[in-house]
Amino acid sequence: MGLYALSAGLIPDTGCVTATADFTDAPLPKFADFAVAGRDISTIPLVKRAEALVEAGLLPPRVVAAVSDRLAATDERIVGPSCMATADPAAAGARTQAELVDRLSDAMAGFVSRQSLDVFVVIDVASTQPPAVDLPEYQDPDLLMPALAEKDRIVLPASALTALAAIRNGAAYACFTPSPTLGLPALRTLADDAGILYAGQDAKTGQTLLRTVLAPMFAARAMHVHSWAGTNLLGGGDGATLADPVAVQSKLASKQRGIQQMLGGAVTAPLHIDYVPDLGETKVAWDHIHATGFLGGQITLQTIWSAPDSSLAAPLVLDVARLLAMARGRGARGVVGELGFFFKEPWGCSTHSLAAQYDALLRWANSFSTSSPAGL
Repeated sequence: MGLYALSAGLIPDTGCVTATADFTDAPLPKFADFAVAGRDISTIPLVKRAEALVEAGLLPPRVVAAVSDRLAATDERIVGPSCMATADPAAAGARTQAELVDRLSDAMAGFVSRQSLDVFVVIDVASTQPPAVDLPEYQDPDLLMPALAEKDRIVLPASALTALAAIRNGAAYACFTPSPTLGLPALRTLADDAGILYAGQDAKTGQTLLRTVLAPMFAARAMHVHSWAGTNLLGGGDGATLADPVAVQSKLASKQRGIQQMLGGAVTAPLHIDYVPDLGETKVAWDHIHATGFLGGQITLQTIWSAPDSSLAAPLVLDVARLLAMARGRGARGVVGELGFFFKEPWGCSTHSLAAQYDALLRWANSFSTSSPAGL
């Protein structure tokens, strides 16, 4: 929706980092250059979902009306539950998880062929899945691949199956969730061996975004932070997903690690995520910070963040897609730590400081200003 509205000049590019003056010299693809497809366990047409967002106050009706034809066309390129709604091969009408990967890979390859794409980007924006229980197969591709071919065995979560299909297709890949994907060592090895470009994971859009600004401030001023307690209230689909006490563990772990790293690891940092259905698409985050300054002076800071989380995440998806497409089209490969600016658990990035991450992102993006597209 946002991509098509931007392409048609119907909305301003507010919230799109790559549309700012800092990125003028970077040879980024235009919003209108993208063709969109995907897979989704929902069968609700995109136009109907857009109308629901209008009712929630997130979209102006005129925008939905103007791009409804493009949304309908995109629906035709979305693979539904019959492709893969589960990691269980038997439930999906397959014998093995290897067959599920084949289905996903074939769907991706067909899209690339039909659209005659120069660069293929896969971004995981699915609902959060539980942390993966460690298995020996997760450490070694030579153990993983035969295991996927075992009848009725569930080895990888659905998120990792999608990542594996992306690797097979040579896609540039990003994970916007804390779900198990290229964080699994065997998949990371396969990605590196295939020479794909990738970044992740778990987009920071609200509470963690604010924390990555404030925590470096406390550290830079040599203040001692004793505790950083947080609460999240969510409605909508994310809230419903994270009401699952197992699935929520991935998100909690992702959100907490940054605080410990930025402040030295000795901070009491309890965190809660609660589902409040009547909030709809709004996410509310509260933080209470207790610190000590010079001569034992007591410092308390409380923050409240309230925003429609999906509207904050959507432009970041477009930013990451543009950046990956630009870099992949010029032959880049491997993990892109400079895209850590967008993520709670940044792969290949040693800092969580938003300011430091932004500086690194700018240097990296603008380093392509003098390069030419590679023949991929």
